[in-house]
Formats: sequence, C-alpha cells, structure tokens
Amino acid sequence: MSGVGSGKVRISALVAVLALLLLPLAGAVPAVAAGGPTVKLSKSQAGTGGSTTVSGSGWRPRALLMMLICGRATPARGVIGGTNSCANADGRAVTTDAKGVFSKKLPVAEPPVPCPCVVHVATVTGASADADAVFQVAGHAVEPLPAESSAGRLSVLSDTRLDGSSGLLTWFGAPPSRTLVFTVGNAGSSPVKNPVFQVGTSHGVFAPQWDDQQFSGTIAPGGKAEIKLPVELSAGAHGDYTVSMKYGGRVLAEQPWGVGRPWGVTLFWILVCVVVPAAVFRVGMAVVDRIRPRRAGRSTGPARHRSIRMPEQLTLRMPKFGSTADREAAPATSTLPWFTPDSDPGTAGRLSAPHDDSPTSQASSTTPTSPSSPTAPTRKGLT
Repeated sequence: MSGVGSGKVRISALVAVLALLLLPLAGAVPAVAAGGPTVKLSKSQAGTGGSTTVSGSGWRPRALLMMLICGRATPARGVIGGTNSCANADGRAVTTDAKGVFSKKLPVAEPPVPCPCVVHVATVTGASADADAVFQVAGHAVEPLPAESSAGRLSVLSDTRLDGSSGLLTWFGAPPSRTLVFTVGNAGSSPVKNPVFQVGTSHGVFAPQWDDQQFSGTIAPGGKAEIKLPVELSAGAHGDYTVSMKYGGRVLAEQPWGVGRPWGVTLFWILVCVVVPAAVFRVGMAVVDRIRPRRAGRSTGPARHRSIRMPEQLTLRMPKFGSTADREAAPATSTLPWFTPDSDPGTAGRLSAPHDDSPTSQASSTTPTSPSSPTAPTRKGLT
C-alpha cells in the first residue's frame, strides 16, 4: 500500500510542476493579443535638434510603419486633428522584422500645434493599427486640450469597405469613384443628429486632403447606423491610395484602395504619335506636288492620263527611202506616183485601167498569127 501511495504522490507532484511551467506560457499569449502593438521611447523629453529612439513590439510582421511627433494629442484621446497636427516633414519610416519588433531613431521637431505631444506610430499599408507614447518637446508651447463633448460618441463597429467599380470612362482617364461603407454605433448618453464626417484620400507619404460630408439621420444612444460616403479621386489618378474617415478630430477608419492605370489614355497618345506625323506627311506631299514645276509636253491635272487627239488639219509626213540625189530629182507634185505621166513613156496621157505592158506582150502583138490557131493571143485595148 505504501508503494501505491508513494506513486500517487509522485504523479500529483509531476502534475503540479507541469502546471506551474505551462501557466506563464498560457498567460503570455492573451496578454500580447489583448495589449496589441506597443511603443516605447528612450527619452520622454528632448528639444528641437535632438533625437529619441523609438522601439515597438506586437506589430504585424514585415509591416511598414510611419513615426511622427504630433501635438494636441494624448494616448487616451489620440491625435486630435489627425496628421495635420504632426511634424510630417521630419517623420521616419520603419519596417518591422519577422517577429513584429522594430527600433529606430527619430529626430525631434516641433509640431504645428501646441503640446501635449506624443510619438505617433501607425501602419502605412495593410490592416490599420497605431500606438502613441507621451513625449514632451522642450521649449514648445503647451495648451490644454479642448473639452471633450459629453454628448453622443460614435465608434466604428464593422470593417470599412469600398463599393463600386471602374467603368470604361475611367479606363480613359475619368475620375475614379467609390463609396465608403461602414457601421457606427453611438456609445454616448445622448443622440447624435446629422453627424459630419471627414473623408480624405492620401497617396504615398502625402497627408490626406479632408472633405466634410454630412450623414442625414439621427443615431440614438446605443443604436447603430450604416454610413455610406462617396469618395472620388482626381482625373487620371492611379496607384495605391488610402481612404481615411475622421469624426470629432479623430481618425476612426482607414481603407486601402488600389487604382489601376488608365491605359486608354496611353493608347490615345500612341495613336496621336502615329496619326499626326502621317497626316503632316500627307499634307506636305500634297503641297510639294502643287508647287513643283511641270515638265514640258506633259499634261496637268486629271487629263494627264488621257490620249492626245491631234487636229485633222495637221498631218504627219513619213520620210522617203532612197538617196539624197533621188529625193532632190523627184519632182514636187501632189499626185500619186502611179498616176504620174512621166513614169511610163509608152502610155503618156493614157487614163485607162491598168494592163499588161511587159515585153512579152508587146512581142506577141507584132507577130502575125493564124486566125485558126486556137492558142493565138489576142490584144485587148482601145479601138
């Protein structure tokens, strides 16, 4: 029995040791998840020209962050006025490692509004996350924060999204437009009537340009409402943009927006570069064709391809064959050669039809023949 009791004691002791070892590990994970991203400073006060080392943990791995010194802000209320209250020109960007940890030196600069001040760290891309750490800029003015309204307080209850799509006109450079949709709830004790939201779009490291848009309606205490706010960019805009929504001087939501390039504009300029030079070339060739001199004997205009008809009064005389002496001895006459009287002395002046004047015929005419000969030739002529 003693062996059995000692075995139970050993098992109980082993279970207790394992519980003590696993308890810290089990409690560490919820602490990090509940706390979210954190920021720590090597110095809580410094003057202009100095610097402080900013370190953080609990951030998303390989996330791009922006570090700014902002005025009129506290970790509890956030940055009142958004990035317009920060020294944007002296901010620094940093990327977290695989564990979501970073550390980088930040130069001290005076924000455009009075303190209280904070070092504000926020994500640039991806899911929105931010954290603040109290910081005092030595020599900078300090003023109390504006009183927080005891009326209704709105908070975002759902993830934001952009509804809509680009059309054919956007492909040719028309302004891209979307609708920012989110759900807010009233956490205050009084209703919120016709709240005014500020919507801004930012590109790259530039601060957003805010536009006031009013929601028509009343949100009762503990109630919620779906808000739809139009968002529009400038003509020809493309690239990665961030749409931000602010209410009561505090940024409540951010949504990334990737805008495609308007390839229709690129195609248009390519056609212009091809068509315009071709048209100029055609016009130039037409002008040269009109002003250049014409060759002699060539017709102009549309009649150049037609045959030329000579007048009937003009005749072409073919050159005569033979020697020069024969051409000079030939008399100039308008009659044809076979009607010339001098060409046949034996028949001068005869105007009868052609007949056989060969020597054989003449000899036959002078030789007497017998009338009874059947083959005796007879002469035909004038009687």
